[in-house]
Amino acid sequence: MNEFSTIAQLGILIARPASLVAAAPVFGGTFAPAQVRIGLSILLAILIAPAVPQMALTSTLGLGVLVARELAIGLIMALALRAIIAGAELGGHLTGNQLMLSYGSIVDPQGGVRNNVVANLYGNLTLLTFIAINGHHALLRALVASYTALPIGAGGVGPSMVGSVMQLLGIVFVLGVRLAAPLIVVMLLVEVGMALMARVAPSLNLMAVAPPVRVVIGLLAIAAMIPLIPSVVTRASSSIAQVALQAAAAFR
Repeated sequence: MNEFSTIAQLGILIARPASLVAAAPVFGGTFAPAQVRIGLSILLAILIAPAVPQMALTSTLGLGVLVARELAIGLIMALALRAIIAGAELGGHLTGNQLMLSYGSIVDPQGGVRNNVVANLYGNLTLLTFIAINGHHALLRALVASYTALPIGAGGVGPSMVGSVMQLLGIVFVLGVRLAAPLIVVMLLVEVGMALMARVAPSLNLMAVAPPVRVVIGLLAIAAMIPLIPSVVTRASSSIAQVALQAAAAFR
């Protein structure tokens, strides 16, 4: 085995954990320092190396195909976690729009996009819940198990990828609607109450009274719902792990 072959095998071994670390928010994502991401990727590759079978390199073209496949497998595993956070942020966007908080957007350090404060709150609570239930441990165990289910080597993309992506998007929308539904119902009742008040007291200036009432009642509803977010995220995490494995299996 020459020196180039040894370095190439090390690079291929680092590719899968590096893609996972770079894209998964639980490991810092894109906003973690580059030194931390590189060091964590190398450390994971060293720890995983004894469980990975030896590979044979035939050409430079084959090396590029192997690296691309390894990066894709790590990325799809990271996207499973991002799907949960995206679902929580979707629920936050729907909630914030109901409370007219969409104008007060701030930059989210997790994804680098502008979210309203409720979307940031839901996203951070989801990430903390994922860590609290040891989801990052399950993600690392899935990374190690992926080398047994999907050993390093050439492969293609199976037709199951389409169905897996559809399931991931479905989980995003279902989780977002579940998180936003209680407040949407509350705000609907508030609007009905305001309409009845307008009929009972036509002289009341609802244009000045209604916005503060909506915000106060909406914030109270959010405060009452926050303790329920961990249970909703925990149920979604169990299904997202299975979908992630199905999506990764498409790279056989």
